[in-house]
Amino acid sequence: MMKGIEIKQLVYFGLVALLLSSCKSTKAIASGEVDLGISTKKIISNHYENQTDFKTLRGKVKIDYFNGKENQAVSVSLRMQKDRVIWMSAPLGVVKAHITPERVSFYNKLQGEYFDGDFGYLSQLLGTELDFKIVQNLLLGNALRDLREDRYVSSVSDGNYELKPKRTKEFFKLLFQLEPKNFKIATQEIIQPEKEIVLSADYTYQDVSGKVLPNEVRILAIDQDDKTTIDLNFRNLELNKSLNFPYKIPKGYDEIILK
Repeated sequence: MMKGIEIKQLVYFGLVALLLSSCKSTKAIASGEVDLGISTKKIISNHYENQTDFKTLRGKVKIDYFNGKENQAVSVSLRMQKDRVIWMSAPLGVVKAHITPERVSFYNKLQGEYFDGDFGYLSQLLGTELDFKIVQNLLLGNALRDLREDRYVSSVSDGNYELKPKRTKEFFKLLFQLEPKNFKIATQEIIQPEKEIVLSADYTYQDVSGKVLPNEVRILAIDQDDKTTIDLNFRNLELNKSLNFPYKIPKGYDEIILK
């Protein structure tokens, strides 16, 4: 049986796990060939033109979590209304989570406790400021930061387009690699050197009924000497179905207070 803290961590990272669309016959997508003559501006505009839109999503995601000492794995049910709510339930409903742009909330039946607050806890775990939009982008294969709000230089690396800011940031470094076929994120990385914090995500993609969506996502979070990897594998996905998001914190549970 998983320890309480491990279940919580899987919930948090499971929250960072949700998107995609339709289901039925999926297959891996080849990366394509780079165009050496393409401009940086065109790379960025293609990234936003190729983002997948949807209203609701439901399915399952297998989460493999490793903190350097212990491995844990769990499959969870996921439901999402884009830009509004993410809902997650572990087997037998022992853990449920409900996240909106305003709040992060979950409860744990095994421990008889709950958390109901802002994104501070998630930000603390991954070592970087998070909000609902960033979590969505992280899982959808979209850039964590709006590439249109800064100036970048482009090059080719490992068969992908690589973007780096023209001006070096004082407190953090950014790197984005986009695969050339559909201009989805292949790798994205945020580094805070002074704090020894790294957040990175690597993606593979699948064709889901004609739409390009993440197949597997590997998230790496480093906070000084602590290193955590989370592998997400999406399956049994359906898009734009009528969904509800039942969630109510049971009475008598102890509240988790952030320190």
